[in-house]
Amino acid sequence: ARSFADIGDIVRGRDLFRGDNREKKKLEKNLQNIFKKIQEKLTGDAQTHYEDATENFYQLREDWWALNRVQVWNAMICGVEQNAKYFRESFSDKGGTYDKCRCASGNVLTNFDYVPQYLRWFEEWAEDL
Repeated sequence: ARSFADIGDIVRGRDLFRGDNREKKKLEKNLQNIFKKIQEKLTGDAQTHYEDATENFYQLREDWWALNRVQVWNAMICGVEQNAKYFRESFSDKGGTYDKCRCASGNVLTNFDYVPQYLRWFEEWAEDL
């Protein structure tokens, strides 16, 4: 679930990781180019709504993530082996997990992608103690 949330932060331009600066800039430029192409293919009011003079396309990126997070989740998780113990036993959605990759309701099993990254890091560090 943390990797899923990290991907969400990267896509939305919110990643706080300070790793290799050249690689980070290269990735960000690629994402800006991808979202520029998406914005250019939109029509009418949608294209106007997502115009961005800075070419960061943050609003488009936020909305894209909101619309596609389930597909990203499925791509990451649905291949997990049946007994991989990826999910905590305490998960309690009415009906539990369905087919290893989502709740019976069809929702993604986590909301970590909406928790600020630094708070996720604190939780990770606390688990390591």
